[in-house]
Formats: sequence, structure tokens, C-alpha cells
Amino acid sequence: MSSLYRLQNPIQNYAWGSYEALGELRGVATPTQLPEAEIWMGAHPLAPSHIENGRGSLLDLITADPTATLGARTATEFGRLPFLLKLLAAREPLSLQAHPSEQQARAGYAREQAAGVPLSATTRSYKDPHHKPELIAALTPFTALVGFRAPDVTARLFAALGVPALAPTVALLERAAPESALRQLFQLVTGAPSEIRQELARATVAACEDPPPRAADFARELAWGARIGALYPGDAGILLALALNLVVLAPGEALYLPAGNLHAYLEGTGVEVMASSDNVLRGGLTPKHVDVDELMNVLDFRAEVVARAPTEHQRGVTRYVTPAREFELSRLELTGAALHVALVTGPEIAVVTRGSVEVRRGADRVTLACGESVFLSATGGEYDVSGNGTLFRARVNLA
Repeated sequence: MSSLYRLQNPIQNYAWGSYEALGELRGVATPTQLPEAEIWMGAHPLAPSHIENGRGSLLDLITADPTATLGARTATEFGRLPFLLKLLAAREPLSLQAHPSEQQARAGYAREQAAGVPLSATTRSYKDPHHKPELIAALTPFTALVGFRAPDVTARLFAALGVPALAPTVALLERAAPESALRQLFQLVTGAPSEIRQELARATVAACEDPPPRAADFARELAWGARIGALYPGDAGILLALALNLVVLAPGEALYLPAGNLHAYLEGTGVEVMASSDNVLRGGLTPKHVDVDELMNVLDFRAEVVARAPTEHQRGVTRYVTPAREFELSRLELTGAALHVALVTGPEIAVVTRGSVEVRRGADRVTLACGESVFLSATGGEYDVSGNGTLFRARVNLA
């Protein structure tokens, strides 16, 4: 029985995706006919990867023999492949969003199931009983809004815009306790009468488009504010966007996004790995449903300074350190010599993002071009990789 399975992976054509980035990575003609936002690698029921040569889906393979494919520990603890690996390319900003904790996901899913809310309902908040921590590792400069910044800094940004209607919000951010101030800002953005929210959005975006000289310290934030405002005119979520930390990752850097973190990817290409779940609570900048009450329960209103995911380095391998049990991500830089990969304790997916890499495991071998990936079952033991390129390795964090 083989323990290496070359994957054929579904492409998600979301409107915010790129017409060039993922096509160029795979070596296909660009621009592509449709925007390519994500390439999914995994066994997600909505869009599982397929095994090369018409051998069925990865989900079918795992379902047929969970112990052999996942290993006893992963099969017992999760009963499924617990992570989803993606190549992601954002041409335009995504919606503001956050994800629930494991306890919140279980309770929310059970509540909506008991209420008879169809899984397909646009008003449904919980599609499954799982949480959804995420890690994004940049392949190009990658821009994101991540977590609330200190309210006093946001007060200076709003004050610099010179928008009279923002004066009460500036006073609130300056005087109230930080978490209380951010909660009240969220309540204003989501709960004020529609005409007030729309006027706040219009005035704020207009000031971002033509900022006064005193706002020079926030030039990058306001440039993004103008761009986002043009995409979502009249959406007061722009105030929340301007209250978040603007982060630009250099290639190789990564961000870990735990439960409750309000965030939005803005632009760039990266490798993303997450716990396999569809639970997304949107907070604005979207035509989709915003569950204000549930989002209020889920959001972490603590102001924070955003830190890159810590890394550990050893012999050409960079491991991104997170507390997530469902996944672990490593980046392998290969320069010709073979690299031995040990400690195979569960299922893995490896994807090439630069060059060409051969994966060899016993008598099995697979050569992967850029953009191609392979599933390694829990059985089969250690393996070797060689070539000239970059390989990302996703596995279950069972250490």
C-alpha cells in the first residue's frame, strides 16, 4: 500500500482573489479566467483534495481506513484530518471576521441545531462544533488588519481626520477604560441607527481620501481606509478597520490568529493552515450576515501589540510555533542535498512554493513542481526530501 499520495486540489474562486498570483505560482497562463483566492489541500467535506489518477478523494481515503491514514492518536482524538492547508492570494481586502473558541463553537453549534436552523441558512453562525485557529505565513509581502490597537492611538487617528461626527468617539477612546472603549466603539458601529452609521462611514472615508496634514503619521492606515471605503461605501465597519493594527509581513514571517481576534487580510500571497472548520463570524465590510450579538460574545476587546509567530530554526527548517493542537507548520529550504524528515507521528501534507522537490519514502517517490502537494499517511515512517526549492510541511501538533 502506498504512503505517498499526490494531490489534485480544488481552487476557490472568491471575488477577492488574484488573477495572477496562484497561476504564476503553478506555472499556468495568467491572468486566469476567474479570480483564484485559495487552493485547498485537505479532506474538508465541502471541497476535499483528490488523489492523482482517479483514485477518489482524500476524504474517501481517510474514511476507509482512519487508523492507517491518520494514525491511532489523531484518529482517536479528532476522528478526521483536523487541519486544512491553503495557498491564499488576496487581491482585495477580505471582510472583518473573527472565530470562536472551542467551547463557544460547541455551544453555538448545539444551540443552532436545536433551534432547527438549516446549515445552509445565510443567518447561521456555526456550521460545525469546531474552533478555527489560523496561521498565515507570507510568501510575498502580506498586509493584514489584526486585533485592536491601543484606544488612545486610535483616538489620535480619528482626531487627526477632523471629522466632527467622530468627536464623541474620540472622547470615548481617550477617557474610557480600554476594553470598555473598544466595546462601545463596536456597539456604535453595529448598533447605531442606519443613517448615523452611513454618515459616519461616508465622512470618515472622505477624510481618508483627502487627509489633512496633521494625519501624516497615519498615512498607511488612511490609504487603506480609502481603498476599503471605496469597496464598501456606507459600511461603518471602516471605523473598526481603522481601529485595528495594520501589519505587513515580510516573506517568511507569519501571524497566528487565535479565537476572538478581529482581523482581515488585505493583500498578498501566503500559506495558511487552520483547524478544519467553517465557523466565521463577520464584523463588517461585507454584504453577508453579521451576527452582532454573537460576535460581541466572541470578540477579544483587549488592545494588543501584534507579534509575529515565534519560530524555531534547525538545519534549513523553520518551524512556526503555535499552541494549536490541530496543526503545525514548518518551512523547509532545500539547496540540493537531501533533508531527512523524522518524527512522523500522524498525517502530513507537503506543498512546494518555489522550485522543485522530490519526496522519497521507502520505495515510493513523488516529484513536486511549484504549487503541487502530497499527502503522507501516518503509516510509512520517516521520509527524505531533496531538490532546489521551498517546501511547507503541515502536520498535526501531537508533540
